[in-house]
Amino acid sequence: MSVSYKVGTVKSKQSPNVNTQPKAPVVKGVKTTGKKKDEEEGIDTADGEEWMQGKTLVKPPDQLDLTEEELKEEITRVLTANNPNAPQNVVRYSFKEGCYKTIVFVDQMAIHFELEGNLVHKESDEGRRLMAKHTEREDCGGDERLENVPIKPGKREQKVTNQFNFIDRASQTLNNLPREISCQTEPPPRANFSATANQWEIYDFYVEELQRREKSKEKQESQFPNKEEDRSKKKMIQAEAQSDDISQLAKPAKIIERMVNQNIFDEVAQDFMYFEDAADEFRGEKGTLLPLWKFQYDKAKGLSVTALCWNHIYSDLFAVGLGSYEFTQQERGMLLFYTLKNPSFPEFIFNTDSGVMCVDIHEQLSYLVAVGLYDGCVSVYDLRKKSDQPMYNSIASSGKHTGAVWQVKWQKDDLDSNHNFFSVSTDGRVVSWTLVKHEIVFTDIIKLPPVDKVPDDLKNVVATAGTSLDFHKQKDHHFLVGTEAGKIHKGSKYYSSKFLEMYDAHFMTVSCVRWNPFHPNVFISCGWDWMVKIWDHTINSPVFTFELKSSVTDVAWSPYSSTVFAAVTADGKVHVFDLSINKYEALCQQKVVSKKTRLLHIEFNPVHPIIIVGDDRGRVISLKLSPNLRKKPKEKKGQELPKGPEVEIAKMEQLLSSLR
Repeated sequence: MSVSYKVGTVKSKQSPNVNTQPKAPVVKGVKTTGKKKDEEEGIDTADGEEWMQGKTLVKPPDQLDLTEEELKEEITRVLTANNPNAPQNVVRYSFKEGCYKTIVFVDQMAIHFELEGNLVHKESDEGRRLMAKHTEREDCGGDERLENVPIKPGKREQKVTNQFNFIDRASQTLNNLPREISCQTEPPPRANFSATANQWEIYDFYVEELQRREKSKEKQESQFPNKEEDRSKKKMIQAEAQSDDISQLAKPAKIIERMVNQNIFDEVAQDFMYFEDAADEFRGEKGTLLPLWKFQYDKAKGLSVTALCWNHIYSDLFAVGLGSYEFTQQERGMLLFYTLKNPSFPEFIFNTDSGVMCVDIHEQLSYLVAVGLYDGCVSVYDLRKKSDQPMYNSIASSGKHTGAVWQVKWQKDDLDSNHNFFSVSTDGRVVSWTLVKHEIVFTDIIKLPPVDKVPDDLKNVVATAGTSLDFHKQKDHHFLVGTEAGKIHKGSKYYSSKFLEMYDAHFMTVSCVRWNPFHPNVFISCGWDWMVKIWDHTINSPVFTFELKSSVTDVAWSPYSSTVFAAVTADGKVHVFDLSINKYEALCQQKVVSKKTRLLHIEFNPVHPIIIVGDDRGRVISLKLSPNLRKKPKEKKGQELPKGPEVEIAKMEQLLSSLR
């Protein structure tokens, strides 16, 4: 908006009889009388009536003398809505672009006067009520009517209520006693931090950061000039170069995340610690499973749970292997580590190029994790390192398997104090892997014999596929191998020429075989033929046989009793047995997943009375055993019951002797 105006002098018309003399300015609207007053105010009056006299304005002494051209000149002023006092260099940090940006639109509003009033709009509800009340008062002539004022016809006189006509009602109740709950805590430490940063300081910081990155890039190229085998090392150096002070917030953020999750799942945590199903007293010997947490990772959709393993040192931490049992769906795999303290997100995440088929955590060194993959590789991960790549990985030149690795098991260190583990694969080889400095060395222990139906000229080429492997808990040189043909072979690390024993166990593939953690002669097996069998390794026939009416995908012994075990089936059920209570049927048969979902693996927690099961949709469910599923002998008054592995061995031995 533009405004034009002219600058000039004010001229007044004068009477011809009036002399022009310098006079004081006149205040408009003030009338003066008398000569003396006129002289004081600088007004010159002539003889005659006052209204006939003219008044002139005195020119101030500091007024500029302008020419006629200057008086006619037009001066243009542009009026805008911008606030001249508003800052023009305000910056804000942009999280989208990761830098500071100057704000283009600044608030230009300037408030010169503000007054809070109590005006009410006449069309509002409150305004209508006030106007109606005011009208009534006018009609009634005010609150009090004078006696001599007559009442207008057609208007009723307002009746005054009788102030002595009333009813008082009351009731008395008990007041709750006040309770005071207080706690005293130490105040958290506080620190005041303040700093100012202008645009130059921000610019200098960015320049230094760019120079630092360029130096690290040049250092990388000088250390690893165009070598494919050093790509992983390059990635590690890049990650370290890009990390800044924000990485120090990772640990506090993880603690806060755990606190939030514990508040969200507080009821589940209370059930985990304290809930005991009192209804077991009325179920006889039967028991139930209480669902607790569910563990699922969004990026693992489409993968199946192929392995579960608890950490023996940190009893709340467990590993989950993710892959696929389908040959046509082999794309990727994942290794996740969950903790019961944070069920919403994994603690560690490792991505693999092939599906993970088996996992085992070292009993003493809980940060070492052995993994078997579908492409035949075995890898060892170190949880202490932040790298996504394995510390050791087998390749074709280092004895890599030619088929999927179905089981890996850590063993005691060798004579040279080198860590080692065993693996079994579809290619029929049982291999020992030793970690020596920066490489992994393999040793073929034994090869599974071929199936009887194979022609003689192919028996030396074709071997039976191994599906499961487990070592004796007391004699670690003895091991069992389950095969795809339904056989179970017992071998020794000291005899590589042949197996010590062969058991004709199942009609179909052996899903799992495990030694009893207490009794040295007992092991258990399960298969796709719906059977779970318990064996005495000195006898070629099973001691117990249970049919579960669906393919049995996994079985596990409990760590607290030699007679308790659990199995999962393809129809989504969990079966829990206790041979000391019932030798013929399960104490609990409970479906824990929806229809068309298969359960694939099960594991007992080494400390707490819970189990975890994994399904074919990448989910892990934790379940708590009811008191009937973990019964202990009742203590008699004044007598202490014996405890320890000897009691569990005697309990299993009593069962075996009754059958023999």
